[in-house]
Amino acid sequence: MDNNSIAKILYEVGEYLEMQEVPFKPRAYEKVAQVIESLEEPVLEIYKKGGLKAVEEIQGVGLSIAEKIEELLKTGKLKYYDQLKKKTPVNLSELSKIEGLGPKGIKKLYQKLGIKDMADLEKAAKAGKIGKLAGFGPKSEENILKGIGFAKSFGGRFLIGSVMPGIRQIQNRLRGLNNVKRVEVAGSTRRRKETIGDADFLVISDKPKEIMDYFVAMPEVLKVLAHGDTKSSVKLRNGMNADLRVLPEESYGAALNYFTGSKTHNVALRQIAIKKGLTLSEYGLFKGTAEKRGKLIAGKTEEEIYEALGMDYIEPEMREMTGEIEASLRQAQGKPNGLPKLIKYGEIKGDLQIQTNWTDGENSIEEMAEAAIKDGLEYIAITDHTKRLAMTNGLDEKRILKQMAEIDALNLKLKTKNLKLRILKGSECDILKDGSMDLPDSILSKLDVVGASVHSLFNLPQKEQTARIVRAMRNPNVDILFHPTGRILQRREPYAVDMDEIIKVAKETGTILEINASERADLKDEYIKKCVEAGVKMAIDSDSHTANHFSSIEYGIAQARRGWAEKKDIINAWPVEKMLSFLKK
Repeated sequence: MDNNSIAKILYEVGEYLEMQEVPFKPRAYEKVAQVIESLEEPVLEIYKKGGLKAVEEIQGVGLSIAEKIEELLKTGKLKYYDQLKKKTPVNLSELSKIEGLGPKGIKKLYQKLGIKDMADLEKAAKAGKIGKLAGFGPKSEENILKGIGFAKSFGGRFLIGSVMPGIRQIQNRLRGLNNVKRVEVAGSTRRRKETIGDADFLVISDKPKEIMDYFVAMPEVLKVLAHGDTKSSVKLRNGMNADLRVLPEESYGAALNYFTGSKTHNVALRQIAIKKGLTLSEYGLFKGTAEKRGKLIAGKTEEEIYEALGMDYIEPEMREMTGEIEASLRQAQGKPNGLPKLIKYGEIKGDLQIQTNWTDGENSIEEMAEAAIKDGLEYIAITDHTKRLAMTNGLDEKRILKQMAEIDALNLKLKTKNLKLRILKGSECDILKDGSMDLPDSILSKLDVVGASVHSLFNLPQKEQTARIVRAMRNPNVDILFHPTGRILQRREPYAVDMDEIIKVAKETGTILEINASERADLKDEYIKKCVEAGVKMAIDSDSHTANHFSSIEYGIAQARRGWAEKKDIINAWPVEKMLSFLKK
């Protein structure tokens, strides 16, 4: 089993245990699932190297959970999971996507109405049965129907951060095969879309049959959809489809360009080719028309195709017809307003949103600092929640002052050990209904970095929600607006807010807007591009709640690149002193 499959089962074990009101265990399973989901190395490889003991060394894994993981790796099944599911035979992966519907609510709906999956849920809600249940009511029923519609809109798509580790594992194994010269992943994965529908692998090899046979027999494969000489298709165990194409070297660049997309970008390139008396396809760029195709003039690399079309190379993340064609042509002609020099992967120096076990994080400040050092960061800001968010054990005035003292002591300890990391004092301070802050200015003014967040009252009218956020942004102690639209991909829609007004006020006040690299992917690329155009600075943060989540910064960088952001637009790509000098304080 791959990491995603193991994590999914562990998540659901935790949810089933929560249904039964078992104390402590649900959280333990959830923690381990989060860790396994974000591991770059397959758990199977960890087990092969060191057996059960090596699995126990994974963060949060005790002997009991390690034995269950071993059972999954050996048999592909887990008796304990099957026993729990038998008691409440519901489709958790479907029902838990509906915002506000937790394990206990799912259990109640099953017991009272026999609801097992989303189809049952929709039918009962439309019939008005849920609104009559104690603990639900008409408003809950309305929200459930809204949530079902939202979940359906993402049908068949996967969060890139959750499936990318598995895609890379397949890519690396293909790369390691004999007779494979090159492997790339194309499609929306290469363009780093927030969600992807499938995975397209392109390979250069002189012996395609060997590669095809290996691909369809991979352990991740649930079902073989097609097995050909140069193309095969499979359904993976995580539900995603994957295609493999083996191509000749002379047309590899053309195929990579074609299968990367987007479709509208490809259409624009073909139109430019036609105007030049050329034909562009997945096989290459040729002289003549499609009917009377002449000599191949480019195709081995993407770069030579763009050059032959009189253009400069366009990075995959930008290929969405948002002005990249025109910018590329201008740049190739030596005109102004060409393509941006996109921020590079690996250029982030600091992370400005991190939660610890002072509130709802898993690790201590010191453990988060150690993990940040391993990930090559130069600074981090500890931004635990504030008292308004009681469910997270948010910090009040007394506790945040104690935390600040601990950070001072840890910075001294790091300096003594000659470790090059600076821990900044921060807060993810709740924005109250009227736009005031959850902590007084006397406390906020003592912090290095203050982030402001909306965590409640998501259904306010747009005008009221916007005014609320604007008031917080005008606070001279608020440096960053965290996850500005409040969305969580495939789980929660953004709240109604006038982002043009938010960007305008950010420019006015010097407020930084966050690109949250977690499953929020908030800001979206459209707003990032508007920030770039307006001169509004941004920060890319992991929103880490555990020590192994810093790797998610990669997806924040991808989002920034899709929004045309350069290094100069992202404040935590700068050295710490330059970054701090740019904040309001």
